[in-house]
Amino acid sequence: MAKNIDDLRELSVDELATRRRELKEEALNLRVQKESGQLENPSRLRVIRREVARIETLLTEKRSAEVSA
Repeated sequence: MAKNIDDLRELSVDELATRRRELKEEALNLRVQKESGQLENPSRLRVIRREVARIETLLTEKRSAEVSA
């Protein structure tokens, strides 16, 4: 389920990294299903890809804030 950006901002760096890893694993499973013709909801791949991008953006922001602080 896609989370609101405000909800993601509240998570720590470790929690964001864990969430990103889980989403990437889910995306891998969905790509395998797509190749075998068993994917029921193809739009889920797009949702996951966008949420991973949001998380990576927040991780970059948080890490650069730690360095500059």
